[in-house]
Amino acid sequence: MKNAFLNKCVFVTGPGDAITLSENSPSGFPIAFRSCDDCALSPERIDLDRRCLEECHLLEGMGRLRLLNFQHNLITHIHNLSHLRHLAFLDLYDNHISQMSGISALASLRVLMLGKNRIQRTCSLDNLTKLDILDLHGNQISQIGNLSHLSELRVLNLAGNCISRVDNLQGLDSLTELNLRRNCISTVTEVDQLPCLQRLFLSCNSITSFDELACLGESCSLYELTLDGNPVALETWYKQAALRCVLQLRQLDMKRVTEEERRMACVMARKEDEKKRESHKQAMHKEKRRLAIRNAALQWEGVRACLEHPAQNGAKEEVSPEASPAHSPAQTNGLALEPSPDELLEAGGASLQSLSLSDSHLAELDGETLRLFGLGALEALERGWGVQTAGAVTVIAFRYIHFDAIVPTLPRIRVKFPNLSHLIFLETNVSRLPQLAALAQVRRLDQLTIHPEGNPVVSLSLWRSFLIYRLHHFNLHKINNLEVTMNDVISAERLFGTLGHIAATETPQLHIDKRTVNNTIENKNRKIYVQCVQM
Repeated sequence: MKNAFLNKCVFVTGPGDAITLSENSPSGFPIAFRSCDDCALSPERIDLDRRCLEECHLLEGMGRLRLLNFQHNLITHIHNLSHLRHLAFLDLYDNHISQMSGISALASLRVLMLGKNRIQRTCSLDNLTKLDILDLHGNQISQIGNLSHLSELRVLNLAGNCISRVDNLQGLDSLTELNLRRNCISTVTEVDQLPCLQRLFLSCNSITSFDELACLGESCSLYELTLDGNPVALETWYKQAALRCVLQLRQLDMKRVTEEERRMACVMARKEDEKKRESHKQAMHKEKRRLAIRNAALQWEGVRACLEHPAQNGAKEEVSPEASPAHSPAQTNGLALEPSPDELLEAGGASLQSLSLSDSHLAELDGETLRLFGLGALEALERGWGVQTAGAVTVIAFRYIHFDAIVPTLPRIRVKFPNLSHLIFLETNVSRLPQLAALAQVRRLDQLTIHPEGNPVVSLSLWRSFLIYRLHHFNLHKINNLEVTMNDVISAERLFGTLGHIAATETPQLHIDKRTVNNTIENKNRKIYVQCVQM
């Protein structure tokens, strides 16, 4: 019967079997069949490799077949296999297959070899839940997908494809080996979701940093890894970093990891963890610092608004910057300004030390500079200071603190910080000349900075001369970064000599009537100013 529809038969003899291939049949499909004797000798296996086949022949009478080899042919589509219900091993390596259709009925399949074809997308695997090995290397696949249901899959080979990112690996709970060599991978994720993964091959990809491999450190089962052929493998610290990333590695780039290498990696890992903890600690402190400065500023604005409220109700005001006598540009040019709050957040280096920190105040020591933000920061002046630490302080900067609250601390500052040479006041509401006279309690001062921001006294034309008169005999060399010259001293003596007894006694202490002192100084200043203008 068979010979009646055979137009052309090719008999291929091999060890232990003989296969007949027919190109024509009544069904329109090519047929392959064997004699009864050959079927009896090898009922579960057939090899059809290297036969120049362009299609999968219909395998007549081979329902018990378990292994089918179609290697090295010219097959473009997978057909005529759905009746092979017992097929466990299908090898279609090195063909011209572009789609994975035609295999969905092979529910018993354990091994599927589709390497070196033209496949662009993984599909038709929904019913192949018993797959143990899936080989798709040497294709044109650009994305991993449609594999999450293969819970029994142990080996997945996707080497030599076009994959750029490792993901979509959920559900591969039995996977022990993943081969991704020779792709375009730059980022690896979800490897830590493979509970049984032992071997991962990533050679010859585009991985540039271990940051892109962070998930490997979360894997508890991985013991073999290859990264050679990636840019990251060219770094001098590569091996130590790889072992630090995956501490349990036994083999790296096909070489055994020694115990000494593992020990060094553990040491580096501990140092890296300490560095991360310190970095996190610094970040948290920086944020607390930022909030403390911001809240100190907000509280200061509230206090200043309360202080200015009486003036808005008709009380006598100091001369405003706009209405005051024009003061020399030399008094502001070259002003040594303290940084703004935003700049202060970045200030300081390794020597920055926080002395007192709360929600609304901050006291910190940055080298030789002590910075105080907010009223509560003044408590840092009362803390126990070591002789060496206190002796190193040469600059104290006050910000968001009312000057009258600072005055009681001035005598103790000189005793506690013997080498203090420079005081800086930013937004401390220095608004009257008698307040400046209180600075004489510091006794010796080389430099003084009173920032125009938040200190209205700087808008008065005679404030600098008054300071020079009161402090020049205490070795004052600079005011707002401008040198104090002998001419400045002579001019100040000329202006304020007659007021020496007032300036020396009427300092803003709590038991003194401040309004009387202020009115006296203001009246004298106005008279002197009128005389200067008339001259």
